[in-house]
Amino acid sequence: MKVTETIRILLVKRGNMSEAELGRRIGMTPQNFNRKMRNEFFSVADLEKISKALDCKLNISFTFNDTGETSSC
Repeated sequence: MKVTETIRILLVKRGNMSEAELGRRIGMTPQNFNRKMRNEFFSVADLEKISKALDCKLNISFTFNDTGETSSC
């Protein structure tokens, strides 16, 4: 699942918060946040801020394509 899809699902689960509101909560303009959503371009720092704003835990992992083995960071 793409990062933006996950963020949109989390927004719905948090009471239909708008993308613009999430952007403001993490210190971005709604326009800048929208650009990041369109381009799927989030830094780890951005994702950490998003997880804090949505009161959830961020988990990042690597998964080998050939074996499916996952390694969490």
